[in-house]
Amino acid sequence: MANDYDRIKKLTYWLLFLVLLVFVLVETREFLYPLVMSMLFAYLLYPVVRRLESWGLPRILANFVTIIFSLALAIGLLILLYKQLSVFLTDLPTLKDKALANIDNLQAIIDRKFGDENQANERWLRMQVSNALDLSGAAITNLLLAITNTITKFGLMPVYTFLMLYYRNKFEHFLMRVVASHRHGKVKMIIDEVSNVTRHYMGGVVIVILILCFLNSAGLLIIGVEYAILLGIVSALLNFIPYFGTLIGGAIPFLYTLVVQGDPQKTLGVLLFFLLVQFTENNILTPNITGSRVNINPLFTIISIIVGGMIWGLPGMFVSVPILGMFKIYFDHSPDLQPFSYLLGTKGTEEHALTLDKVLRFLRIRK
Repeated sequence: MANDYDRIKKLTYWLLFLVLLVFVLVETREFLYPLVMSMLFAYLLYPVVRRLESWGLPRILANFVTIIFSLALAIGLLILLYKQLSVFLTDLPTLKDKALANIDNLQAIIDRKFGDENQANERWLRMQVSNALDLSGAAITNLLLAITNTITKFGLMPVYTFLMLYYRNKFEHFLMRVVASHRHGKVKMIIDEVSNVTRHYMGGVVIVILILCFLNSAGLLIIGVEYAILLGIVSALLNFIPYFGTLIGGAIPFLYTLVVQGDPQKTLGVLLFFLLVQFTENNILTPNITGSRVNINPLFTIISIIVGGMIWGLPGMFVSVPILGMFKIYFDHSPDLQPFSYLLGTKGTEEHALTLDKVLRFLRIRK
């Protein structure tokens, strides 16, 4: 009876801790998520800084040059995206008229096909598309304002990143002073593994996004989609969010070509193109550039993205996977927490994985 009481008491404390943790994370998000994102970008820029230092540059100068160059690239991309969005907003009334005309033609075809002459049904589809376009215009306007506000909020991020890179050895020495001397070897191993995994993950994601910006824009230009550069960049940037980003990124140009341009051949071309891009990104780009270093299974990846979005919005969806990967590495090296590492990881379902050999056996091509 006493053991049950102690177990319930311990569980109650843990639940109270989680509730307080979520409350603190939500209330302090304006301060915390720029700090966390600065840490991830510090991991991203660390190889460049280390290379510059190996060439003889002082650490301060190496950090300064790396951050200024990174800011120039990011600002250039944002300016390009901002200009494309501004042009799109200017043309939005014309695009809305084109979309409604295409919807009227589609509704007429449906009515002739099924013999439906109900005026209410004719107006319903048109009203839904009109409302959706009005909402999209408002959403883009809000996005432009959000970008401005976000840049203001992230004004200290370059400073945070600079200082984290400058004091990187100090953080490690602090941890060594906090823990007992007999655990220094394990702490050093965890620090090195977290650094290696996060650095490769962040670098791989950025490289994949830049490649997709070029591939998506070039492909949409070849197909003949309007605002191809805007749609290509937006669909690529959404890939920062695993799973959901790829789906939404491909759906935006597909729906635009279908509803606004109203060209079935181009719509089919966009669909086939993004299926090809999806296959290339999942099977060639991500495995070879990002790799499988953050070994979190899809279930907990999706859960972490949703929870991150609920707590910190879009920044939370971006940082949730690498942060969860850091916790998994800590769980790997803690005997009491290794069951949680197993739960988060990809091991344990190998026998149910879909492989080429299983497909050939199912089709009775191979015995």
